Amino acid sequence: MRLHGGGCVLCALLMSGVLSGCATPRNDLAGPRADVVLAGLSQVGTPYVYGGSSPGEGLDCSGLTYYAHHVAGVRIPRVSTDQLRAATPVPGRRPRAGDMVFFRTGPGQHHVGLMVDDERFVHASTSRREVRLDRLATPYWQARYVGAGTYLD
Repeated sequence: MRLHGGGCVLCALLMSGVLSGCATPRNDLAGPRADVVLAGLSQVGTPYVYGGSSPGEGLDCSGLTYYAHHVAGVRIPRVSTDQLRAATPVPGRRPRAGDMVFFRTGPGQHHVGLMVDDERFVHASTSRREVRLDRLATPYWQARYVGAGTYLD
């Protein structure tokens, strides 16, 4: 796996921190799922830029998910609505680490994030203007949740 920025040591530290604590640990996270999650986490703190596709410099939400999958060798569409349409739906409300979560944030506005464990997702946040972690169960995200999809497995 080749990551832009901090490298595999930083990602391993981030991953161990993400999978400990309040979230339910996933012992089966390996292969492309692990690569996608680590690549997404490697961009935490990267500035939000509308239409951004430059890791470490500026990403939008679908640019982040596109980048993370690209690092893992998985081809996906670049735009969030196309990512939603082409993904294999995840049944129920139980996305796994590496799955993508989709939201409708306003009329004609869509948002996508990447699950990093059973509770949290990484995304390029317009409100905080950076790539960050959030909990899927928060009322804001639950009210806007459209569903989950995957390009893995």
